[in-house]
Amino acid sequence: MSAAQTPGAHRIVVVGNGIAGQTACDSLRTAGFDGELTVVGDEPRPAYSRPALSKALLVDGGSHELAAPAHGATELLGVAAVGLDVAARRVRLDDGTDLPFDGLVIASGARPRRLGDTALTLRTLDDALLLRDRLAARPSVAVVGAGPLGMEVASAAVQAGCEVTVVADVAPMRPQFGPFLSAVFTAAATAAGVKIVYGTATGLDETGAVRLDDGTRVDAELVVAAVGDIPNIAWLEGSGLLTDGRLVADSRGRVAPGIVAAGDVAAVPIRGSVRRIPLWNSAIEQARVAAVALLRGDDAPEFDADPYFWTEQFGLNLKAVGHLPVDGEPGFLVGGDPHGPALLHWRHPDGSGVAVAINHRIPIPKLRRAAATGLPPNSPNTAA
Repeated sequence: MSAAQTPGAHRIVVVGNGIAGQTACDSLRTAGFDGELTVVGDEPRPAYSRPALSKALLVDGGSHELAAPAHGATELLGVAAVGLDVAARRVRLDDGTDLPFDGLVIASGARPRRLGDTALTLRTLDDALLLRDRLAARPSVAVVGAGPLGMEVASAAVQAGCEVTVVADVAPMRPQFGPFLSAVFTAAATAAGVKIVYGTATGLDETGAVRLDDGTRVDAELVVAAVGDIPNIAWLEGSGLLTDGRLVADSRGRVAPGIVAAGDVAAVPIRGSVRRIPLWNSAIEQARVAAVALLRGDDAPEFDADPYFWTEQFGLNLKAVGHLPVDGEPGFLVGGDPHGPALLHWRHPDGSGVAVAINHRIPIPKLRRAAATGLPPNSPNTAA
């Protein structure tokens, strides 16, 4: 990676109008950039809160709106980037125009993996509104995928009065959370009436039923696929920026001189590996670092992942700080029932901590301190 700054940059283009792109715009202005700033978004609407789509919005029409941006960027909405000429410093758009740039932020996000033509997915506001409308009719629902998104969808379907089956290749959320928390949430889901079928979905058959690798069929009136995502890097083919089919950034988000990346699209160094971190909070932190690196090079701070994650499902509200998944039994800093109210703590072999609040109200700074110290929030040994 080049350590060079982007001296004299007066035209910066941000491809992607999600939280990473919007945070990059804000951070560029905060860092002193007063030149021409353009953000490209393929959806024809202003940026919104994506996590809300599978939580409050899907259940009761909660707000998905974000505060109006103050960065003053020119917003090109409803157009997509389809190509990049690094040497000529131009982004090609699907309306046939080119955008010249001195500096570029790649924040083009990801799209859901598909299971079949009739299975719904949940990534955009339009997806969420369609799914909410479909759930209102109380169909039988099969959710394929038992990660956090799939289980949030299953929870919303139960609240809508639907009969719900989850197709899981492993215990729900075990790869993301670890065995202890997986068991807690699986118990809550089954207590709510969710049927869990174990197997690997291979697609939909001619009737629209979910087909598993062992020949089993799961029939449902509505199928929702939550089987992962694919980074939006097709527009970068031929740019020379991809490494083994991935957009790899350094610890400051740089992928080439004058070009940085942030959010779901980028693979970044973390805990000895290089991988994507598809979390809302991570996208924000990556974008802040990348924006400063675009202006200041090595004088910018490095990305230091301190993950924060939350989910709401089956009557459980979880907030977590630290690197998941976790192994073994937790220590209880508050309460004694893992279904809450409780504050749980784990310590990784490398010394880093994880704190998880379940149905327990706690400010995020205090949750971070609990993760680091392993002490209850009101302990006299915990700094205020």
